[in-house]
Amino acid sequence: MAEPSSSTSPFRRLSSSDADMSFAERAFSAAGAAVVSAIIVNPLDVAKTRLQAQAAGVPYHQVCTDICCYPSYIYGGRYGSGCSPDCSRYRGTFDVFYKVIKQEGYARLWRGTNASLVLAVPTVGIYLPCYDIFRNWMENITSLHKPELTPYVPLLAGSAARTLACLACSPIELARTRMQAFKSSQTGSKLPGMWTTLLGVLSPGRSNTYLEKMQGYRVLWMGAGAQLARDVPFSAICWSTLEPTRRRLLGMVEDGNAFHVLGANFLAGYVAGSLAATATCPLDVAKTRRQIENDPEKMLMTTTRNTLLQVWRNEGAKGFFTGVGPRVARAGPSVGIVISFYEVVKYFLHRGHADS
Repeated sequence: MAEPSSSTSPFRRLSSSDADMSFAERAFSAAGAAVVSAIIVNPLDVAKTRLQAQAAGVPYHQVCTDICCYPSYIYGGRYGSGCSPDCSRYRGTFDVFYKVIKQEGYARLWRGTNASLVLAVPTVGIYLPCYDIFRNWMENITSLHKPELTPYVPLLAGSAARTLACLACSPIELARTRMQAFKSSQTGSKLPGMWTTLLGVLSPGRSNTYLEKMQGYRVLWMGAGAQLARDVPFSAICWSTLEPTRRRLLGMVEDGNAFHVLGANFLAGYVAGSLAATATCPLDVAKTRRQIENDPEKMLMTTTRNTLLQVWRNEGAKGFFTGVGPRVARAGPSVGIVISFYEVVKYFLHRGHADS
């Protein structure tokens, strides 16, 4: 199927016309999309993190309550009560939802949402505007000098933009992962917030000398390498799939109105996000394991490669795809929501510029 020409494709008209939008307007569009997505998909993020942390050996001991206790028959004709072994083990995504609701309450499915929001706004606020800027700049260069390289622009622009966003926001990602992975040993107790969680990560490395304190702050970027190893390929796969898909979808209509922009971007984002999430799940497993590590020495010495080898030795290939169900179920709608919301807001901002 031939690529729609720039003179007829609604996407090309919208894409080229947004070049006059400021970075602040792009960031505003992206931040709004990030807030909506973070709130909707947070329960799936909790499920994915709990399953991966459980596979890594995090003990989810359950405090007995009348909800999880059951009457048990004891040899000799006596009855007692006890907790089923299943009370403290998650068997899948829906099992995580059920047990978290029963044992900890509905609100715990949104555990880490504050960190997700704090993370999502700057991450997406850096990521999507930088992607737009890099893509437009690279497309202008390749179209003039190397037209055969133009199809690879989304891959390169997405990788570069995601690298900047990951490095800037890695400590918040660390806090979110740890908040979602661990639960309180006492039912109803208040769990530590984002800043308390980060201070807890720092506390083992605190010392009296300035140099040692600065070295201790390195743990705030613990797992940043694994996060980059996951997110850069994720972005490369996602954008190289999303761009041609939405261009073809928008090229099928003569007039790209807001509804067409929303539908094409959501569908393309859903497909691209699901594919990228499946392909990068092993690296997501490694990132989670790196970020829930409590041993200060292992925090700084363990590498992503060593973590992946450990998963392979202990669990085989199946271990690389722990939590793949909730990860894919989260990533597809999340990318679809973020991209469609972002592009629709850009569409209306551009219309406002054109009208004025």
